[in-house]
Amino acid sequence: MVHMARNMRVPQNSASLAETKKMTLEFFRMCCRSVPEYVEIYNLYDIISPSKLRSVVTAEVRKNSNVTNPKVIDMLLFKGMEEVTNCVDHSKQRHHLVGKYPLANQGLEEELGHKDQGSSNSMKNFYSINYF
Repeated sequence: MVHMARNMRVPQNSASLAETKKMTLEFFRMCCRSVPEYVEIYNLYDIISPSKLRSVVTAEVRKNSNVTNPKVIDMLLFKGMEEVTNCVDHSKQRHHLVGKYPLANQGLEEELGHKDQGSSNSMKNFYSINYF
């Protein structure tokens, strides 16, 4: 599936809203199908499962579901393709992906919650301020 991500390109300008919706669905499907390979490539099993990462991808796509301007949708598709291309080409490292997605950060906060139980109040305050 990663090879599909390398070959998929977003057209410069979509002719209609229907065309942009079709391209968005193709992009979304391609991303969801390649999630297990990303988890394998970046060794993310200890941090996030493929199903949770698919949920993050779904949330990112749905975040922009109210956009109806085809030019804006084309721009968002271009940004999404750029993100996927960076992941496929290893322009990002593992810690970039871990810090980028909210569920990964939530898992990190849960781990720190167990580790800092015996810490002083100043350390608990430090953790609460710096891990949001």
